[in-house]
Amino acid sequence: MENQLQIYNTLTRKKEVFVPLHPGKVGLYVCGPTVYGKAHLGHARPAVTYDLLFRFLKQIGYKVRYVRNITDVGHLANDADQGEDKIAKKARLDELEPMEVVQIYTNDYHKNMEKLNVLPPSIEPRATGHIIEQIEVIEKILAAGYAYESHGSVYFDVEKYAKDYPYGELSGRKIEDLQSATRELDGQDEKHSSLDFAIWKKASPEHIMRWPSKWSDGFPGWHLECTAMSCKYLGETFDIHGGGMDLTFPHHEAEIAQAKAANGHDAVRYWMHNNMITLNGQKMGKSLGNAISLDEFFSGDHPLLERAYDPMTIRFFMLTAHYRSTLDFSNEALQAAEKGMQRLLKATETIETLRAGDTSTLNVAELKEKCYAAMNDDMNSPIAIAHLFDGVKMINSIADGKATISASDLEALKALYSTFVFDLFGLNKPEQTGNGNLQAFDSAIDLLLQLRQEAKANKDWATADKIRNELTNFGFVIKDTKDGFSWELK
Repeated sequence: MENQLQIYNTLTRKKEVFVPLHPGKVGLYVCGPTVYGKAHLGHARPAVTYDLLFRFLKQIGYKVRYVRNITDVGHLANDADQGEDKIAKKARLDELEPMEVVQIYTNDYHKNMEKLNVLPPSIEPRATGHIIEQIEVIEKILAAGYAYESHGSVYFDVEKYAKDYPYGELSGRKIEDLQSATRELDGQDEKHSSLDFAIWKKASPEHIMRWPSKWSDGFPGWHLECTAMSCKYLGETFDIHGGGMDLTFPHHEAEIAQAKAANGHDAVRYWMHNNMITLNGQKMGKSLGNAISLDEFFSGDHPLLERAYDPMTIRFFMLTAHYRSTLDFSNEALQAAEKGMQRLLKATETIETLRAGDTSTLNVAELKEKCYAAMNDDMNSPIAIAHLFDGVKMINSIADGKATISASDLEALKALYSTFVFDLFGLNKPEQTGNGNLQAFDSAIDLLLQLRQEAKANKDWATADKIRNELTNFGFVIKDTKDGFSWELK
């Protein structure tokens, strides 16, 4: 199974069998956050997407070096070459040092990732810690003739590059269309063409974040950091580069051009992009003013939220949609994900109570094969989850005495659910979820059903029926079994 993984490569627009550059090893780079505000649901999606990929690659036997950067300089407002640095702007508004802003929101991001059970990357480099490497890349691009200096800044020459390499191959944009869609610049502009982008910007007198270079005291362009840091830690050619679909153009297109210009060849073999989280059909993001922070989801303190949501509910919500599909936020969708997750977690507890028989009436090997086939098909977590829910029916049938399972199949079933629910999907076991809310919830339901059992034993049918009916009205499915009872949420 480990050799059957297929990945949708954005560059070729098709699924391809994944074959690593070096057998048994994978180099994975993912664009991380620009740390100038609180982490929101849009940040959670790529984090969970590539955490799933990271976990699955390791599960099928690869040694993975996972690099996810922190952008702490050079990302200007509106992703442009002119204007104010997003972090410097926040520092000015809050009367803080830029690195105070960076530290505050990097800490916030890490705390939220920990709550979501997102594993830390192997390396988490910062742009400000790699100015020397970025300057070296600029010098290579200049030496190759694909950049020019202008008034202390250095710009990438897109039109010259496009004569030798296909610019726009990742996003599907053609240089001719880009040229016709942009106005001609007057002679006062620093750029030769409006298509060109900054790889080094001369700092204005009021700009706080600056470093010395042969061109000027300035700072690197936003696109440059990922080219420099990915190649530093993963080599000039590496396996997978991931990020949000909104980064395809111009950020990732610029990365491809910079790497080819500097090194003469492609850096990335497989490009992966997760789709957006939307709110009423519009992308959710800080710059659009419609972002709900993760802390607000966890506390419920936002006018669009009906109540607080556990981090594991948020994580499971992400996994119920394929990473390349749009995921639209609603309270109803989150609450449906919560019920589904609780049903799955309840099944993992039920497995532990099953008793082995002499034979199996269920095909555990086939279930396992289906789950891995879904994950090998471009990380199709919703299909894998659907198969696991099919397995939940099997588990409940065994618990109800309507099916049997052999000792070897029972061990295989336990291993399968432990691997997928906890190791791959990264859900916390019930006693670890949140602050114990789920464990307390389970215990309360069990207590009510035990009281119902006692009422039945005392022939107090009115009380027994009342407990059952009230729980049914709340959405619980109650089953009487030969050993007592079982329950699940609809």
